[in-house]
Amino acid sequence: MKKDKIHIHWYPGHIAKAEKKLKEQLSLVDAVIEVLDARIPLSSGYENIAGLLNDKPRLILFNKSDLADKSKLLPFAEKIENDSGYPVILSDAKNSKDLNLIVKKAVELSEPRIQAIMQKGLLRRPARVMVVGMPNVGKSSIINKLTRSSKTKTGAKAGVTRQQQWVRINPQLELLDTPGIIPMRQDDQTKALKLAFVNSVSENAYSNEAAAYELLKLLGEKYPEIVRNYYNLEDVEISLENIAKSRNWLVTGGNPDIERTSIYILRDFRDGKIGKFVLDDLEA
Repeated sequence: MKKDKIHIHWYPGHIAKAEKKLKEQLSLVDAVIEVLDARIPLSSGYENIAGLLNDKPRLILFNKSDLADKSKLLPFAEKIENDSGYPVILSDAKNSKDLNLIVKKAVELSEPRIQAIMQKGLLRRPARVMVVGMPNVGKSSIINKLTRSSKTKTGAKAGVTRQQQWVRINPQLELLDTPGIIPMRQDDQTKALKLAFVNSVSENAYSNEAAAYELLKLLGEKYPEIVRNYYNLEDVEISLENIAKSRNWLVTGGNPDIERTSIYILRDFRDGKIGKFVLDDLEA
């Protein structure tokens, strides 16, 4: 069945507003925690992140790594570490084993700016960081993971906008609790599609059928056996129609219920039920 080409569109006004807010917050922090979706470690990043952050030191987290193909993920971590010069940590919301490491690295990255402040005669203060990332990459889960260890909240500091609050994680680290949102221009529709697959794009920007069709096509190229096994497809094509028949998702007349099937495929993928995947390709 031929499908119309899906097109994801984001509005420039929203991008400009988000960038302005992010830049205002940047002056308040020593370092940034950048959160990426481990299933799309390249596509979930902002194209010119260093420029957007004014070269602010950053810790890069591959979040939702429990949903990713770890064997494919590690080379991406190595590449991003080498290209950026900053550390990459694999993380997920289900455990806090990496909590101490995240805090330690954030404090280390903040130290040069703190030293510069002290050289001006000011007293040492805790490191200050903010969390940035595309929608639904797991910024909130990272913030919750960090703040869960926090015993004391501190109010707005001198020189800080009234609405902006700081959370003390420990005596060495404070978190700006308003997360920055990194927008992405939709020029690269391949990346935009992958953002739709992981639910980082508003559902109003695409149809479930078109997204599920493109997702199946990509999974069929990269992980065909996993998809076949999960949906009980033996020697038939990986398609919306065949999955609907395999699951007995039918409408009147015995025809496949494509809308229902599309919704379930997207949900199964996002919840990690089909399997663990990395959808990006490692660039040379």
